Amino acid sequence: MSRFLFVVPPLTGHINPAVGVAAELAGRGHRVAWACSDPTLVRRLAGAGAEVFACAGAPEGSRPPELRGPEALRFLWEWYLLPLAEAMAPGVRAAVEEFRPDVVVADQQAFAGALVAERMGVPWATSATTSAEFTDPLAGLPKVREWLRGRLALLRASVGDPAGRTDPRFSPHLVLAFSAPELAGPADGVRWVGPSVAARPAGPGFPWEWLDAGRTTVLVTLGTANTDVGARFLDVCVRALRERADRVQGVVVDPGGTLRAPVDDKDLLIVPSVPQLALLERGVGAVVCHAGHNTVCEALWHGVPLVVAPIRDDQPVVAGQVADAGAGVRVRFGRVDARRLGAALDAVLDGPGHRAAAERIGAAFRAAGGTPAAADHLEELAGELR
Repeated sequence: MSRFLFVVPPLTGHINPAVGVAAELAGRGHRVAWACSDPTLVRRLAGAGAEVFACAGAPEGSRPPELRGPEALRFLWEWYLLPLAEAMAPGVRAAVEEFRPDVVVADQQAFAGALVAERMGVPWATSATTSAEFTDPLAGLPKVREWLRGRLALLRASVGDPAGRTDPRFSPHLVLAFSAPELAGPADGVRWVGPSVAARPAGPGFPWEWLDAGRTTVLVTLGTANTDVGARFLDVCVRALRERADRVQGVVVDPGGTLRAPVDDKDLLIVPSVPQLALLERGVGAVVCHAGHNTVCEALWHGVPLVVAPIRDDQPVVAGQVADAGAGVRVRFGRVDARRLGAALDAVLDGPGHRAAAERIGAAFRAAGGTPAAADHLEELAGELR
């Protein structure tokens, strides 16, 4: 039996992929624990019995919604990721000292996991919940890249091994990527395992009886972190869906309550959340989304084509991967109108090429092995280093 400590940021999209891997390892008899600044969120996603070591979190505050491009990326690093690493480091050290893991599994954006493990001489693996970092997203931003290199060096001097040289986003031992080259393109030194699609705790009841078997279901979602910027886009989606109500039913996820939810509407269902995997399994014709990595991969796992409207961070990279692979159509989040969005939706619903590409990528995802393959790689790492 080995011990695995998962170090994750308090972000649903980063915890969910690790949940399936952790459950697989636990099912094989290994002991699993977590380090996170939001233990309640981890237990909600991983189960009430999850062993969680609490860490401090990043300072309170939100990113200005108007930020885009390099400014948004720099803000993410300077005001969230780097402070989060500094805040989490003492809690991660305490977790390593108490739990004594054989391997630390550090999310690619939870730098404290990698740097503390390095400093304490514990082998660590990278959990890459997005493939954007493998494309060198800063290639065209040399000043931002140099700034980031300097900030990571300062962070290492503070919480890691000052003599270390490894980028905390890429473990020298093992990098697990929850995608496949058929979508993300080739990358050296990466173990592609496909999406971590596993059972999740059931949320509030979804009205399954509302779905009309005679019409195609279209799911619209902007994830859990974009409620501050999504109102206009969701309204555009609603108008495009209503224009196609003779053949389409729309399920619109609106966690911020920006839309007026109609009563007894047979064409449009507006809800704060959905059981996304269960809905995709039930049968969805297309997904309209922000190109969040998890949403994209879960849709493609089920062979569902996409309309992607990236907002910020890694989303433009992921949207480009979807379009390049032929599995969807990209639109401009801030400028698309109902006519253009409707045309993109018609293209993925009516053009067989997009669905064929989505099904091809889904087959590649399943062939990559998913959570069992990720657990195999982690077991192998733990065995090699004993």
